[in-house]
Amino acid sequence: MADSLDTPRERRRLRMPHINLEGEGVGKAAEAIARFSGTPKFLVYLTVFIVVWIGWNSLPGLPHFDKPELGFTALTLMLSLQASYAAPLILLAQNRQDDRDRVTAEQDRRRAERNLSDTEYLLREIASLRAAMADVATRDFVRSELRDLLEEIVDQDSSTRRATVREAAEAIENDTASRGDDDRGSRR
Repeated sequence: MADSLDTPRERRRLRMPHINLEGEGVGKAAEAIARFSGTPKFLVYLTVFIVVWIGWNSLPGLPHFDKPELGFTALTLMLSLQASYAAPLILLAQNRQDDRDRVTAEQDRRRAERNLSDTEYLLREIASLRAAMADVATRDFVRSELRDLLEEIVDQDSSTRRATVREAAEAIENDTASRGDDDRGSRR
């Protein structure tokens, strides 16, 4: 018995079933509720509900469950309860959206870094190609060389023609001169 007094008693806890409130299902439900509560459809439904509530409890002859003399206490309580649940659900949905935006921004940043490194690589390649192309003939250089060669050919051709014409003229002169000598010789 003395031993049992020296040792503390173990506490027995009431074990509640474990519900994962951080799970994806809870987050999706919160987003769905927050998304619906921000639509015009929700505002129309809420307005119709309030008008019916006030109408039912204001019209004589109907059983009233929320007295207008007390300022529609039950309606006020219900709207306060709805607002007290809507605010945390909206914040939860915003936090999830912030997390998604953060992941998207990180992916965009990585993609931008990859694009930048790819662009820098391509610029280096283009620069090396330009350096290699410094020794290679460009289209304009080849055209100017061909133009110069064509002019030389035309000049040579025209000088060759002139020389041919000169030679032909000399040959004709020589021929006529030799014929004239022959004609003189045959007349004698």
